[in-house]
Amino acid sequence: MAKDLNKDLTVGNPQTVLWKFCLPMFGSILFQQLYNIADSLVAGRFISENALAAVGNSYNVTLIFIAFAFGCNIGCSVIVSQYFGAKDYSRMKTAVYTTLIASAVLCAALMLIGFVFCGPLLSQMRTQPEILADSALYMDIYILGLPFLFFYNIATGIFSALGDSKTPFFFLAASSTSNIAVDILFVNCFHMGIAGVAWATFLCQGISCALSMLLILKRLSAIQTEKKAALFSSALLKKLAVIAIPSILQQSFISVGNIFIQSVINSFGISVTAGYSAAVKLNNLVITSFTTLGNGVSNFTAQNIGAGLPDRVKSGRRAGLKLVWCICIPIVLLYICLGRCLLLLFLDSTSEEALRTGLQFLRILSPFYFVVSAKLVTDGVLRGAGAMNAFMAATFTDLILRVVLAFCFSSLFGAVGIWCAWPIGWTIATGMSVCFYRKLKC
Repeated sequence: MAKDLNKDLTVGNPQTVLWKFCLPMFGSILFQQLYNIADSLVAGRFISENALAAVGNSYNVTLIFIAFAFGCNIGCSVIVSQYFGAKDYSRMKTAVYTTLIASAVLCAALMLIGFVFCGPLLSQMRTQPEILADSALYMDIYILGLPFLFFYNIATGIFSALGDSKTPFFFLAASSTSNIAVDILFVNCFHMGIAGVAWATFLCQGISCALSMLLILKRLSAIQTEKKAALFSSALLKKLAVIAIPSILQQSFISVGNIFIQSVINSFGISVTAGYSAAVKLNNLVITSFTTLGNGVSNFTAQNIGAGLPDRVKSGRRAGLKLVWCICIPIVLLYICLGRCLLLLFLDSTSEEALRTGLQFLRILSPFYFVVSAKLVTDGVLRGAGAMNAFMAATFTDLILRVVLAFCFSSLFGAVGIWCAWPIGWTIATGMSVCFYRKLKC
């Protein structure tokens, strides 16, 4: 087995091991987010404010598909981590093959549903007529690329489960920077408009997916087993589903909640929608980064529990908290002090209402990154330990509070009331996650 590539997280100083494992994951997710940021940046700067609003409006629907891909990633990653930690390589391979087969079926079903229902869903979101056609076009091309999204996420989960967080980083660094160049080429040189933005992502993510899957299959073939691994196991599918389904539901419900929130935001007009679309990209860059670091904590937890070393889990959580809080400090200062400059990457300086909306959003939410990051690291431990009921309870509390409060506060305080719903939901849900963690028996 390629020991220099696959990393055992059950030996060594927990903080050193976790940080070395998680930092490349953090770099990877920054590049992953460049896909969506590049789409919005090019749409806002090189097409129009309406194009930016169309991409942002579609983004909340794409998050539903990302939720399913993310769930497959997590389910595979946790189970493969446990078998890798236990040195049961035959079942580990079967878990990978089972995930690939099940995910292919799920992806095909989602593509069919997407083509049929995404158009009506965009209309139900109160999408403004002037951006509806662009939003629908962006979604149709995005749905065509779902197989790339699914299998790339699964490949990333397998790399992480094997303790290799560097390979996904290199893939993403190359593909996301290429995506920016192709975005600009298709929009500026070929004048493809919003379709150019979508096709650029399709092309770059497809190449990245193909290369990563080839490398995964090569990596697995190099791992020796006593007997040939089965291609499918219904028993392992059930184990994968126990982890994957709650993660899918978590992300899906968050996405559905965001769609409800988006419908409220759309009622305030194009400028507010555009400002929110720009600011939420910056916000999601942070939240997704912390979620990915939480996934690293899940891999660490799962490997150590699989190896019968539960005492290392608590040290891993402390190391995870130190890491995310160190990252929080510069980000919060950047968003508060230089938020307007960052928003100008997406918006024209004449879009004053949109800029004001985006800056208001960032200044309200960013101080609470210290809170939500603690929740996401703690959730990583709960998920890695298989405590999915506790994980789901905290997540749904956050979501329900944010949706309900967004509707209530928007009628009282306008758009600013919607932004205030986020910190309240984060704070209460974080308290719940910490309480569940303290009761956890690994």
